[in-house]
Amino acid sequence: MPTLELLAYYLTAINFAAFAAFGIDKARAEGAGPRRGKRRTSESDLLTLALVGGTLGAYSGRAVFRHKTRKQPFSTQLHVIAIFQAASLAGLALYSFL
Repeated sequence: MPTLELLAYYLTAINFAAFAAFGIDKARAEGAGPRRGKRRTSESDLLTLALVGGTLGAYSGRAVFRHKTRKQPFSTQLHVIAIFQAASLAGLALYSFL
């Protein structure tokens, strides 16, 4: 299987996982129904999902579920991850043109 195809599958899966993690954590945070008292997803786990490629899924999950949108320093850390990834992609693109 070509490398780009594997990368596409990986990014799809990790972004889906990040999106789902935000939804699950939001449901557990509300504490209603059968999820009451269930273990929450740690902020470090949510940020790790973003760091390993799930940034778009993390931002989408935050927007759709309105979860962790005002929480500091979580928001700042997520923005730093996104900036780092964008800068890394820009650097890689620049390097490939040289």
